Formats: sequence, structure tokens, C-alpha cells
Amino acid sequence: MENNVSNKVAIIVGSVLGATEYVAEAVENCLKDKGYEPQVFLAPNIDDIPTDVEWLICTSTHGAGDLPDNIVPFANALNNVDLSSHKARIIGLGDSSYDTYCYGAMTMEKKLIAAGSTLVTPVHTIDVLHHPIPEDEAVKWVNENY
Repeated sequence: MENNVSNKVAIIVGSVLGATEYVAEAVENCLKDKGYEPQVFLAPNIDDIPTDVEWLICTSTHGAGDLPDNIVPFANALNNVDLSSHKARIIGLGDSSYDTYCYGAMTMEKKLIAAGSTLVTPVHTIDVLHHPIPEDEAVKWVNENY
């Protein structure tokens, strides 16, 4: 953990079938092991999530490239907030056999940038065709990037 950096991380989850929730849980445990204080938001509401901590968005893609229903209100609320002094990271789960591969994560990237947030790392996409246990790939990425 870098000096002068808050050790709190809000893990914001967009999930339909639960795989992203498993990823968030694995990431939460990994961050705890590294000395961070993560908090997971499975039903994210912009008013409940602190903006003075880094956000780690974990989301899948649903339907024709859409965000999962549980994260849509949060994503829409980003249109009305100023995140100019804010930092975020994104993990996107998807299936590369679809032409809308990880569109949910890309949508979140656009919304965060439009709100002024700085992405600390490029969006990390996990292709479930090549990583059938996406938690392992997510934990590997966290270990390399936190």
C-alpha cells in the first residue's frame, strides 16, 4: 500500500447471475490481506457510497451490452455528481463470444470520466471463456495493481 493514500476502497458491484459478486468477495478478501479496508456495495446507491475513497467498480454486462439492473441507478446518478478529485478502477466480466464484450465496464468508464473521476489503471476485463474462475484473475490483477 502506497504512503499518503487512503486505505479505504468502496467495491461497487453490478451483477446479474452472481459471478461478479464472487469476484467482489475475492477482491475484498485480497484487499484486506494487503492492509486495505474495503466495503462492498451489492445494491449501490450514490448517496450511500463515500466519494472520498477510491472506488473499484466490478461489473458484468447484461443483455445487449447493458449494465446489470442493480447498478443502473448508481450509473445514472453519476450524471449529477462532481468527481473531479476522485479516483477509480474498474473490473469488467464478460464473454468474448458476444460482440458486446464488457460493454458494461466500458459504460462505467465513460460515466466516471464524464463525472471527472481519474481512472488509476486501464479497465481490467476478464473473459470468462478463458478464465472460468474469474475470481482468480481478479485477485491476480489486484495483487499487481494495489
